[in-house]
Amino acid sequence: MTAPPLTVRNLTSSAIELKLVERYRAPDSQEPKLLSNFTRSFTSFVANTTAAPSAPQLAQHAQSFASQEVSIRIEPFKAHQTDISISERSAREVLRLTFENDGQRYRIDTPTPDNASQTLTPLSPNPKRQYTGVFLPESSFLALYSSANLNCWMRELSDPTPLSAISIPGTHNSPTHHKALPSVRCQAVSTRVQLENGVRFLDIRVQPESPDDPSKDALILVHGVFPISLTGPKYFRSLLQTVQDFLAANPSETVMMSVKREGPGNATDHQLSLILREHYTAGQTDKFWTHTRVPTLGEARGKIVLLRRFALHPRLATGDYSWDGHGWALDAENWAYNTPNDTHGAVCVQDFCEVLETVNIDKKISYCCDHFERAGKAVCPIPGITTDAVNPVPPGPLYLNFLSASNFWKMGCWPEKIAAKLNPAIVKFLCMKHDAEGGLEGDGGVGIVVTDWVGHDGDWDLIRCIVGMNARLEMREKEGK
Repeated sequence: MTAPPLTVRNLTSSAIELKLVERYRAPDSQEPKLLSNFTRSFTSFVANTTAAPSAPQLAQHAQSFASQEVSIRIEPFKAHQTDISISERSAREVLRLTFENDGQRYRIDTPTPDNASQTLTPLSPNPKRQYTGVFLPESSFLALYSSANLNCWMRELSDPTPLSAISIPGTHNSPTHHKALPSVRCQAVSTRVQLENGVRFLDIRVQPESPDDPSKDALILVHGVFPISLTGPKYFRSLLQTVQDFLAANPSETVMMSVKREGPGNATDHQLSLILREHYTAGQTDKFWTHTRVPTLGEARGKIVLLRRFALHPRLATGDYSWDGHGWALDAENWAYNTPNDTHGAVCVQDFCEVLETVNIDKKISYCCDHFERAGKAVCPIPGITTDAVNPVPPGPLYLNFLSASNFWKMGCWPEKIAAKLNPAIVKFLCMKHDAEGGLEGDGGVGIVVTDWVGHDGDWDLIRCIVGMNARLEMREKEGK
């Protein structure tokens, strides 16, 4: 079956022009890996001259067998179908594309056997921008994203931006990367590695170890009724230190932390809320945001923003520990179970989680994509840009989109198995379809996207796609100045 011609979608805030197309013969050892719904990010390496091949699969002195100068301009957030074939002589060719923006050139090679997303190679000194390319082989589709440093990507956004306006990658049952029951483990890598690769929302489940003793503050990390590790209990205090160390090293960032009580035992939500307030957040206003309103990024930088999925003790609900009698922490206490769409408190949630059979994974994917479109239609008030700077409109809810689901009793529906099918499908949707015609009449964001098994084998494509969706905020800020 002949592959379709190349389509390029520009998901950045400035126009990009394709200037040069070159073709190379791949080495005999290179095997094509054109898997259905499997994404490829381009790899590139800085070279001394524009003629030197950037991919390690090419011989050091390889020469292109075809070269064509072109002038194809792709406007921001637009897609352009070219007449460029992916291959001319064989499916094992390497296609090199050189793009230009603001007089500077960048290039990328495809295909490559490496899953890991990497930036395009700048061909000019002191490059003004960075780009990441994600390639969908079966569709001959290249999506270009602005590529900020994932370790500190929030520094590119302005202080007045509410967190509800930002597309934020998150993880479900974030610390569950340890050796555990297959249905309990949801993550491939540690929380620290997640943070270093752009994750800014953590989903934490805890059980108070000694709820009846107010002098003890230990919270055990759990997933449902199970501990997250088969090698001994893991504790919230250690996880919290990991997050705070990361924020101390990256003060431009914030981390939203959802906390829920689960596990065996006789603890109550009221006990958990007092433990968190008295033993963890009291007197720590420089490290925690526990107000009941969604903060701006400027207010949240360097802090953990607490999202509670537990009921409050009266002292926190309306008493002396509350914020002027209006509660404590962002309210996400009681959204509908197994919901494809529910608005409650500070959040609008998709959390359809009971994928009991593998055939239901497609239903889950559909619900996820529907929620992306809801988030994309929202226009978040940014003071001085989309709302009055002195008396701004309050921000709307946080759009939470859980990509997670499982069935304890069916191996094909364990978290890793579902993620292996769902994550590439979501990458494809974000690259090709989300706000494809620019007709959502909103900010075009995707909200908070809560994922399983990201970073597996170094694959951070999904996280890069989510972060890349913030380019619309950059454009809106330019238009408002």
